[in-house]
Amino acid sequence: MAQGIIITGAGSGVGRATARVFLDAGWNVGLVGRREAALHEAAAGHSAALVLPCDVTDADATEAMVAQAAGTWGRVDALFNNAGVALKGAPIDELDVAEIRHLIDVNVMGCFIAARAVFGQMRRQDPQGGRIINNGSVSAYVPRWGSSPYTASKHAVTGLTRTLSLDGRAFNIACGQIDIGNALTEMAQAMTKGVPQADGSLAVEPVMDVVHVARSVLHMATLPLDTNVQFMTVMATAMPYIGRG
Repeated sequence: MAQGIIITGAGSGVGRATARVFLDAGWNVGLVGRREAALHEAAAGHSAALVLPCDVTDADATEAMVAQAAGTWGRVDALFNNAGVALKGAPIDELDVAEIRHLIDVNVMGCFIAARAVFGQMRRQDPQGGRIINNGSVSAYVPRWGSSPYTASKHAVTGLTRTLSLDGRAFNIACGQIDIGNALTEMAQAMTKGVPQADGSLAVEPVMDVVHVARSVLHMATLPLDTNVQFMTVMATAMPYIGRG
């Protein structure tokens, strides 16, 4: 019987690419996002795709979404906790508080809410257990210029990953995190034109094909539950990150 994974933020970018890689690998995939049309586009041509329009900042809607996936497949084997947003880079005093709150609501609370709903399902199902993979970022380790809300949100995701890894042991729930650097998605298009650096200059940065991220998530998800990739960094080889460059 095919395994089932819920992927949040599946309508575009990393989520869309990952959904298609899992579908091609024979998984049942629940595609979650706010834009139903985009989810249907991502699911096109795959009978194992389950389109689940949902805003993960809404706890009741997220619980209902997870229940629908579990009801369709009989269980939920994995969650890729991927939904997230970013803001244009700026010093903190130039950022709008309402926009900061929205980013934290999506990147932190949305991640918590989806993990909470899936953790509960995995704890109740028989056989018990499953895997949660959180989308962190290289920003979970080092910031970009002008990225205080995004960087803080990804540090919070790392804290969630570590705690779920501990709390999940009693219920056969594994939790790991993929930290991504410069995957070429809609969000990262600016990298190819020039983005601000710490010294005030603009520079074009190397990028990588997003499919390599998707395949890495598939690798993490297909391990047996007694084995876990706790943290994996997948990045464009020559991007500014290691050392001073």
